[in-house]
Amino acid sequence: MAVIGGGPAGLLAAQRLAEGGLKVRVYEAQATVGRKFLVAGHGGFNLSNAEDAEPFAGRYGAEETRFRALLTYFSPDDLRAWAADLGIATFVGTSGRIFPVAAHKPADLLRAWLGRLRELGVEINTRRRWMGFDGANGLRLRDETSGQETTLEPAATVLALGGASWAKTGSDGAWVPLLREIDVPVAPFAPANCGAEVAWSEFFKQKVGRAPLKNISLRVNDGPPLRGEAMLTEYGIEGTPVYALTPQLRTALATGPATLFLNTKPDLPPETLLARLRQRRNSASLPDFLRKALGLGAPVPTLLREAAPAVATYPPEALAELLAAVPLPVSGLRPLDEAISTAGGIPFSEVDEHLQLRQRPGTYVAGEMLDWEAPTGGYLLQGCFSTGAWAARGILVRLS
Repeated sequence: MAVIGGGPAGLLAAQRLAEGGLKVRVYEAQATVGRKFLVAGHGGFNLSNAEDAEPFAGRYGAEETRFRALLTYFSPDDLRAWAADLGIATFVGTSGRIFPVAAHKPADLLRAWLGRLRELGVEINTRRRWMGFDGANGLRLRDETSGQETTLEPAATVLALGGASWAKTGSDGAWVPLLREIDVPVAPFAPANCGAEVAWSEFFKQKVGRAPLKNISLRVNDGPPLRGEAMLTEYGIEGTPVYALTPQLRTALATGPATLFLNTKPDLPPETLLARLRQRRNSASLPDFLRKALGLGAPVPTLLREAAPAVATYPPEALAELLAAVPLPVSGLRPLDEAISTAGGIPFSEVDEHLQLRQRPGTYVAGEMLDWEAPTGGYLLQGCFSTGAWAARGILVRLS
């Protein structure tokens, strides 16, 4: 068995295949495996989420039905049991996200995982770049050190080469032409889980720079709001609710302007907000009043002025409307290589129910090579693990 790609999807597929009694070889173009896995852990090592099954599957948008089956086969509970079997205990945080206990870092889990793969006889070959197919069953590989090319003819292959974000980790989408050579269509990549660009004034950039916004909600145009925390930046705005709204932003930007509407006090009923604003005296400056009456300090007054230059003269009713829906005109999304993940890839219509390529029997696809997306919060890694486990299952069923 050949597994092309040493990320979470590929390594879990390799483990499941080896546990099924097969001889497995992993080929990775980089000097080490699990590079994006390690980088993702820098911001908080979030393995999965303890959300209930139905809403969990809904996080995968158009592929909800497909992922419901995948998550049933390899669920968040299965992932926790897998980690525990490697000696890595996990816990559920207050947000529902699943983390390893504090004593364990991403490198600890990867080290234990690689040890288990060695015990199972999995052979990991680094600096081996996949160069395409050869005949009905062959794979062309290049040794990145010597430049020498070889051809393999495995009984089955799992492709798990990632999407097209964070190219420095090896997830660069260079595999796309190789699939198109055998007439497998690939949907263009687009940034997912990334920041939104807003054309701030020079005054705003100098005055605010980077500043957090806590306990807020955001929505795109007339869409539903999402709660969380965000960060104002020199280029625009980023953070968990912004990342989760990138599919809606992409759709809106494709047909016209897109606007993020920021609610600065989502927990405050409108009538309560208006009653407090009516207490303002003419002698009180707007920043001081907002801080004392609503607990809204910097950078909110500057943000209000950016959206509505005459905000200091607003009557309570107009100010209440603005505080509940500060318009942030989005001019675009951050570049693909800055995105946490990508939309696009091989459509699910091009694989069968086992994730086997219809155009090339015996070749299976897992992870971000497939066209799916999900928000941060554990859903991305879980999706990669679940597709890797499912592809391995398909091979074991086929060979049995």
